[in-house]
Amino acid sequence: QVQLVESGGGLVQAGGSLRLSCAASGSIFSVSVNAMGWYRQAPGKQRELVALIIRDGSANYADSVKGRFTISRDNFKNTVYLQMNSLKPEDTAVYYCLLGAGDMNYWGKGTLVTVSS
Repeated sequence: QVQLVESGGGLVQAGGSLRLSCAASGSIFSVSVNAMGWYRQAPGKQRELVALIIRDGSANYADSVKGRFTISRDNFKNTVYLQMNSLKPEDTAVYYCLLGAGDMNYWGKGTLVTVSS
């Protein structure tokens, strides 16, 4: 079993920055990781993709965060990061970490990001 623990959420003013971290542990060495990334879910809305980094290191971003957010990973630490700059109130959501391995998706419990105007 793989466990994901997110950290780094909090309250920030519009225009500010936050850095989210997601550390993978457990049976991480027994799975072949295809991708790690971040989703978010705002109140009353569906969960949506924010950013994904796949095995070859390439990254995909939602249009709404391109140019503001950067995803990165540290393979040695089994950790993925999301640097969020120029935050907007509409970025307010619970951010969830995802690890995709084979036909399995593992999720973290989420970390709340609140951006005040």
